[in-house]
Amino acid sequence: MLLFQDIISDDEMFTDAFPHKIVDDIVYEVDCQMITVKSGADVDIGANPSAEEQEEALEEGASQVNNVVHSFGLSPTTFDKKSYLAYLKGYMKAVKAKLPADRVDAFEKGAQGYAKKIVANFKDFEFYTGKDMNAEGMVALLNYREDGVTPYFTFWKDGLKQIKL
Repeated sequence: MLLFQDIISDDEMFTDAFPHKIVDDIVYEVDCQMITVKSGADVDIGANPSAEEQEEALEEGASQVNNVVHSFGLSPTTFDKKSYLAYLKGYMKAVKAKLPADRVDAFEKGAQGYAKKIVANFKDFEFYTGKDMNAEGMVALLNYREDGVTPYFTFWKDGLKQIKL
């Protein structure tokens, strides 16, 4: 199993146990879903419940959570466009400083192009920091597929290191 960890904060962001793909050689898109968590009880990992289970799904003490957020302790945060772009500029500079020389040009070009996509659809994103809420670390982007229901996270590929577990 591979663990993907933020190279700035060392926060654990996701593992390869979650369906993921590389987009434009610059970001990972990681599929996630809402799960039911009952305090002091088993966690529903997203399997289809029977009709009886579905009725009981949000019984007392249970809540619906995003499985990636829950598994890695990600914390919601907020940005307006201006503050996000200021953060992103500093974050990209920090990531660039950690890259091997032969990856810098591709990273700069890819990150700039993808940042334009983010800005163009800014209202569609939710923002999450890692468990330690390090302001200089990666901010993961939560969005929804075309169906408007299926959530997925976007993580900067070059801002992650892979650790074999």
